Amino acid sequence: MLEEGRYCIDILQQMQAVKAALARAESQLLMEHAQTCIEDAIASGNAAAQREKVVELIDLFDKLKR
Repeated sequence: MLEEGRYCIDILQQMQAVKAALARAESQLLMEHAQTCIEDAIASGNAAAQREKVVELIDLFDKLKR
C-alpha cells in the first residue's frame, strides 16, 4: 500500500485491522494452551511440569513488557 501511494488513513486502518486479528489469534492460542498443555501438566500431578508451564507464561509476558 505504501509503494502504491495509498492514502495514509487507509494504510493505518489496515494496520489496525491486522493488529486486531493478531490479538484475537493470540488470545485463542493462549486459551488453547491453557486447555491442553497447562491442563495436562496439572492433571499429571507432576509439580516440575506444572512449574515449567507457569514459568513459560511468565517469561512470555515478561518479554511483552520490554
